This record gives sequence, C-alpha cells and structure tokens, in this order.
Amino acid sequence: MDVKTVCLGMLTDGKASGYDLKKQFESSFGHFFAAGYGSIYPALSSLAEQGLVSCEQILQDGKPDRKVYAITDEGRQFLLEALKNTTPCHKVRSEFLAMMCFAHLMEPADVEAVLENRLLDIERFNSMFEDIEATSMHDWPQGMKFVLGFGKAIAASTQQYIQDNRHLLVDDTNENSAAAQ
Repeated sequence: MDVKTVCLGMLTDGKASGYDLKKQFESSFGHFFAAGYGSIYPALSSLAEQGLVSCEQILQDGKPDRKVYAITDEGRQFLLEALKNTTPCHKVRSEFLAMMCFAHLMEPADVEAVLENRLLDIERFNSMFEDIEATSMHDWPQGMKFVLGFGKAIAASTQQYIQDNRHLLVDDTNENSAAAQ
C-alpha cells in the first residue's frame, strides 16, 4: 500500500489538510508507516488530478491558503479495490538493523549507544501507545485497535530481544575490534 492509498483511507474519517494527515502519520501510523510532507503533498496533488479527492482552498489572513481535501466517490471506490489485495507486502525497513549488520566494524561504545537509543525509541513508542489508549482509542474501528496491539507486541518483543541478546553484538564487536588492530 502506498502513501496515496493510506491518505485515501485517512480521508474516509473526514476532510483534512496535508498538515492534518502528517500529524496522523506521526501519531497513529508512526510506528509502522512513515510519510513526510515530501510524500504526502505530492500524493494529495496526484489524487486530486485523478479525481480521487476534491480540494477546497480556504483563505487565511497573512498565510497561504489552506487546502482541505475530501475523498470523492471515485476515491472511495479506488480505496475499496486496493483493500481487496489479500497479499499486502509486510516490509521492514530499519536503519537500526542495517547498522547492526556492521556492528563488527564499530567501536563498542558506539554499538552500546545505538542499542540504548533504540531502547529509548521503544520507550517513546510505548508512551505514544499509552496516550492513544487513554485518549482516543475507545471509538476506533477494530482494525485500528488490532494495529495498535500489533505495534505494542513488536515493541515489547524488540525490547526484550535487545536486552536478551545485546551481549552478542558487544562481545562480538570487542573481539572483532581487537582482531582488526
């Protein structure tokens, strides 16, 4: 599923600006689907050109016009067709994992710092999950609740794995650093 299709899905909840969608990507989608302004605004522009969303420009004093998007009937149909894909790709793109592939080339202190920073990131996600559960989850559809639970499970498993296996990287890094000298 691409950014355009996710934007269409978000717009089924109601009208939104690119800024509104960016906030939603950062909050409820942040743990599994990253998108920034550089992909959201071109996606919205393309969707508008295809007639899958409408765009209303709202005048603002001293600021550029605010563009508010709404899904069209054609956009809803397009989304429903995209949701019929029963084999969606589940990719993991992780700079953390890519870096850990080369831990043997790193200084032990740097490996430790990367691991600690990853654990801090997980704590931030856990805080976000708790905030979502406490404030907005009660009226969510079951699919959104499932995704939140999936994110929590992944975070917990990742945290446990790092804690249980960090010695593999640090000990291995120490041996390889010593061997390289």
